[in-house]
Amino acid sequence: MATMREPTFLILTALAAGPRHGYGVIKDVAELSDGRTSLLAGTLYTALDRLTAEGLVELDREERVGGRLRRYYRLTAAGHAALSERAEQLRRAAHVARARLRANPVPGMP
Repeated sequence: MATMREPTFLILTALAAGPRHGYGVIKDVAELSDGRTSLLAGTLYTALDRLTAEGLVELDREERVGGRLRRYYRLTAAGHAALSERAEQLRRAAHVARARLRANPVPGMP
């Protein structure tokens, strides 16, 4: 997989908590990103289609709610592995950033 972009990371992170339907993923992504990432339904479903084709997510179930079909998605084992790998890459990069900041403090900064 190419470098994972932040929206993909956030979508997979939302699904790591368990199966979610589209609106649940949208809400989780907004919360996880402190409002920096706001997905539109069309954007989300395009991403979910791509992630399904890549084998990272799969349809968990469908149910009818108020006459509308609600699809729930979940991580696959490959999605879990990809998210875990990306989270570790980010952890290592953050560790390096913190170490460099400590080594080269800016006067007047905490």
